[in-house]
Amino acid sequence: MNDYSKQNGSTNNPRGVQGGGSVFPRGFLWGAGSSSYQIEGAVNVDGRGPSVWDTLCTRSGAIVGGHTGDVACDHYHRFRDDVALMKSMGLKSYRFSIAWPRIQPDGVGPANTKGVDFYRRLTDCLLEAGIRPFVTLYHWDMPQALQNRGGWLNRESVHWFSEYTRHVVTALSDRVTDWITINEPQIYINLGHNQAKHAPGLAMSLREQLLATHHTLMAHGASVMAIRGLAKKPSHVGWAPVGRVDFPVDPGSPECVAAARANTFAVDNLGHWNNTWFGDPVIFGHYPEDGLKYYGAAVPKIEPGDMELMKQPLDFYGVNIYSGAPVRLGANGKAEAVAHAPGHARNALSWPITPECLYWGPKFLYERYQLPIVITENGMTNLDSPDVDGVVRDPQRIDYTRRHLLALHRAIADGVPVNGYFHWSIMDNFEWAEGYKDRFGMIYVDFVTQERKLKESAHWYREVIATNGATLAPAGAAAPTSAAKV
Repeated sequence: MNDYSKQNGSTNNPRGVQGGGSVFPRGFLWGAGSSSYQIEGAVNVDGRGPSVWDTLCTRSGAIVGGHTGDVACDHYHRFRDDVALMKSMGLKSYRFSIAWPRIQPDGVGPANTKGVDFYRRLTDCLLEAGIRPFVTLYHWDMPQALQNRGGWLNRESVHWFSEYTRHVVTALSDRVTDWITINEPQIYINLGHNQAKHAPGLAMSLREQLLATHHTLMAHGASVMAIRGLAKKPSHVGWAPVGRVDFPVDPGSPECVAAARANTFAVDNLGHWNNTWFGDPVIFGHYPEDGLKYYGAAVPKIEPGDMELMKQPLDFYGVNIYSGAPVRLGANGKAEAVAHAPGHARNALSWPITPECLYWGPKFLYERYQLPIVITENGMTNLDSPDVDGVVRDPQRIDYTRRHLLALHRAIADGVPVNGYFHWSIMDNFEWAEGYKDRFGMIYVDFVTQERKLKESAHWYREVIATNGATLAPAGAAAPTSAAKV
């Protein structure tokens, strides 16, 4: 067990959960998350420079409704009220990201004092409320000035990101002990550099996409080194990639489970929807063999020291998991996709709802990488609005979250060390290319008046946190009455 597991009180011992019920390990970190561009607004305030998302939002037709993040949730000016709402929900931790162009308007050079001060105030406010800050350094808002110099295709991006990390760690590590380097590189590489749907809005060759990935992974490693070298307090460092999960429709068959596991870790598509091309270099220091064969000549040249830089010791493996894909054992002994039944439950973005993903995903990832797991994102978008009584009723979100947390609890009971769960998201926000059409939050936001309102899911989640999961127990199950002991 590493120091991170010890501090959180979580364990890979099944005794960390109480038999028959749903109490989570003592010290389990219950949280919710956000990202800077999605909630902060204030894009031209206090010296912040433009990001690639500011630029994309000016492109005609790029964002649903022509929406922008210029105001978003106005969190930059309303963060104290937002933290008060988090406290009322009983959150133990809050995951938020730093806006790189707020710290370095041009992406390089000295830190912008006013930008740094904002995150100091936010962090202090969280600590005063008894909420543990969980900082993400990169959630997609590269400074436009650096994109003009090639962005992630420029090998200098490794140095740029390291310098930026040093500024943030110098400013906040007397307050912050939990760090995530990079969020979902699979998404900004595929949607941003392949499909041109996300910033920076490019449609590049596969070789260029893999080069941007290579530099991203090196930047992650350089960032970890900067945190380790400069942090003023003992730090816990991880990252937050996408979690692709294929789960067996016949969990009683070892062969079906093995096929699902193999598919979960396969590199088999050009959309970068995989775990191992990203995770293996970070944990093992090399790209997976099947990926090298699959990508072939598009794989970028690897310079001496590149892979060693990527592979830096991590304290936890963060992962964002929303759904999974059911598979069965095919006639060839490999996984075969299984279609969902007609009318299968889906969210408002038509993503299938598959709670099994939060059992098999953490299980498979822990088996491969042997690091404690943190669920850094999980949630659903819903068609939420206040009813005639002014109440935002979102029973679908409650049911989604309950089912997924029960699956996660089962993974913990089966020996997977899971240290925390961050619901996505704390509040409705700017949902990237979907603008303000989709609502992921447990807090409703009126984007015209900026009024906030706790949804029913927020009140429900407060009880889950207060009981450390005991209220999740299925009807008829004996719910434990005390916290787990480890």
